[in-house]
Amino acid sequence: MLMLARWLRLVPLVGLLLLTLVTFHYLYRAITVEAQSELPVDLDPLTLIPDTAISQAIAHTHHEIASLSTPDRRYFHIDFGAHRAINPSIIPHPVRPDTWIITAQLHENRTADRDSVWFAELVCNAVFQDHGRTLRCVQPPFILPIAATDGDNALCAGDLAFFAMSIGPHDARVFYGPEAPYTIYGSNSAVTCFGQWILDFRVLVDWPAREVVIEQGFRRATELQRPFLAPYLAVEKNWFVFWDLDGAPYVHYDVAPTRAFAALAADGSVGPDLAPAAAAAADEQCLQQYLPTLQDPDHESIHQATNSLAVTLCKRADPLCHPTDSNTVILTIFQHKSFVAFHSVYEPYVMLFRQRAPFEIYGISTKPVWIRGRGMEVIESEDGDGAGMNQTEMMYITSIGWKEHGLKYHGYLDDVMFLAFGREDRDTAGVDVLVEELIVWVVSMRINSSPSHLATRTQPAPSALTTYPVPMLMSAGRH
Repeated sequence: MLMLARWLRLVPLVGLLLLTLVTFHYLYRAITVEAQSELPVDLDPLTLIPDTAISQAIAHTHHEIASLSTPDRRYFHIDFGAHRAINPSIIPHPVRPDTWIITAQLHENRTADRDSVWFAELVCNAVFQDHGRTLRCVQPPFILPIAATDGDNALCAGDLAFFAMSIGPHDARVFYGPEAPYTIYGSNSAVTCFGQWILDFRVLVDWPAREVVIEQGFRRATELQRPFLAPYLAVEKNWFVFWDLDGAPYVHYDVAPTRAFAALAADGSVGPDLAPAAAAAADEQCLQQYLPTLQDPDHESIHQATNSLAVTLCKRADPLCHPTDSNTVILTIFQHKSFVAFHSVYEPYVMLFRQRAPFEIYGISTKPVWIRGRGMEVIESEDGDGAGMNQTEMMYITSIGWKEHGLKYHGYLDDVMFLAFGREDRDTAGVDVLVEELIVWVVSMRINSSPSHLATRTQPAPSALTTYPVPMLMSAGRH
């Protein structure tokens, strides 16, 4: 009996030990699942290719850029806490050092049992954590107070009828102009089914009063318009505003198959399309030669992606560098989208155009940009012959902006900029890179001139106005 009593005393200790082991087991499983959730949707972690192998695979088809600040030089994650988000933007905080304002579309799974037509934009102040690997909200994000707009329901017919019921902003971009920040977003329209609206971002967040009281335009939500008699798409997307050397605003509608842009008034109305003058100067030849070729127009497209920035093509650190109308251009990014094997892939290209009339194209990158950390896997062929294809992670750039506090619209080659992007419609991320590194493969369209002045190159660049084949690494192999 004495021996039995001693054993019974051990029962609680044994139970505690088992409980501890079970707890550690499930904690380990939770950590493992969380780590695996960072992988792209539908990509098998067992077949993902290492970064070094990817860099070699895309060396001849893409221009790879890498983060200046993360330990492994991969992109950083943008974390909105408990909320899933897409289509992010990053701008420097107006007064807080080492703090940025991040925004993104609240992304919820919309299924048959969750019938919702409500949309919203998240916003918060964010700082870098995890040794620079994550730009994370300091506090839980707020919802940007962008009001729903009234539209003409009759313009949303047939398959677009659901847009008439939409409440709230879609796919907003937040960006700086020369003096103030703005947001452009999609919402119900009075002139088409779904239009593009602009609003002074300072009236939506806690912004210094001394700046908010200064009128910078678009203090109330203003619908952007196309030129008189120009046809509208039923659902307009991805318009951006740019400013000329005198600070006058213009709205840019399309980059392909031809450009379209016009001078913008304070009420959202615009002047005539100015693109024909630019086409006569240089655009037509440039677009025909350097826009990616659509192999399957039913499943491919070229469209605008980001806002714009002004860049002077010399270094801020150079005392002889001064902005002029001949060395300062507008920078934006457009994307070649393809949809093959039930998976979308976006390939981003850099475009530069003049900041003074007629705003003709200055150059287009001959290679699409590849951001280090973008996933790839090999899909084995069904017949087992070992000849597979490369499936790449869907990453779509939505906004660009300066990293340094105090910079707004204008910068130089040696300034650091953010590229913010979405991943597989379920996550947000960004990368910080020097302007001169981003535009390495931009070819100047000036006749008989060397493009080497755009940035320092470590390898020879193609001559201006010469054909440069760009094989595309798409979701169904090379095109």
